[in-house]
Amino acid sequence: MNRRAVLSSVLAGTAAFAQEKKPNRFNQPTGYRDTPVIPFQRWKVHDIDRPAPAVVTPSGVAGGAPSDAIVLLDGKDLSHWTFAGKKNKPKMDWKLENGYMEVNPGAGDARTNESFGDMQLHLEWSAPPEISGDSQWRANSGVMIMGMYEVQVLDSYNNPTYADGQAGAIYGQYPPLVNPIRKPGEWNVYDIIWEAPRFVGKDLAKPAFVSVIFNGVVVQHRKELIGRTPHKIVGTYEAHAPELPLTLQDHDVPVRYRNIWARRLTL
Repeated sequence: MNRRAVLSSVLAGTAAFAQEKKPNRFNQPTGYRDTPVIPFQRWKVHDIDRPAPAVVTPSGVAGGAPSDAIVLLDGKDLSHWTFAGKKNKPKMDWKLENGYMEVNPGAGDARTNESFGDMQLHLEWSAPPEISGDSQWRANSGVMIMGMYEVQVLDSYNNPTYADGQAGAIYGQYPPLVNPIRKPGEWNVYDIIWEAPRFVGKDLAKPAFVSVIFNGVVVQHRKELIGRTPHKIVGTYEAHAPELPLTLQDHDVPVRYRNIWARRLTL
């Protein structure tokens, strides 16, 4: 190989390496093009051409909404909600006071104007400090994901009831792994990761999965739902839209909610 050919080869190699680098403080490579393809993906290992994740600003307070969240309840207004009403009851909204909204028995379920499929959901709820009722009639509500898959809300503090109906249960299917409930009048926190079911026509292609973190404690770990979550019967799947509103249940007893936000996910 003559001198000109050697020089051309070196320059070509230098140019190829330069394609794998971008300027940074320590002049380190920020990706590669000569690595193998990751199985079941279109991208190579450490692929320089793979799009970087979007920058999201986290909240400066614990439990606060990040910058890409849809804030559904900030305690100031009910603009993200409509109320279903109940038969033979006058039309009314839930109560809004002191930074939270409270079930107004008879107002019907609270339904978001926005629809969601896969999502991260954060909400905080509290049983009123005055204990009233027992079992399923003590501060009973429910987070009805897509309007039909329920993560139970209930005052389960020293309140015996059926296991798959306690706070943090996937109603009628899975009890929570543990019961980390706080006393009535104190605020509980749910962080929920929801994977919506998929349908092809009327057929189920992929079931729903849900994870629930309750006051910082994992109580449901990617549980596969067997279908909808009705009362006293085994629920099944029926085909529906890929995104539907979130619903909070009016069970005819007071429950308080605050700081509700959601992030759409692409899984």
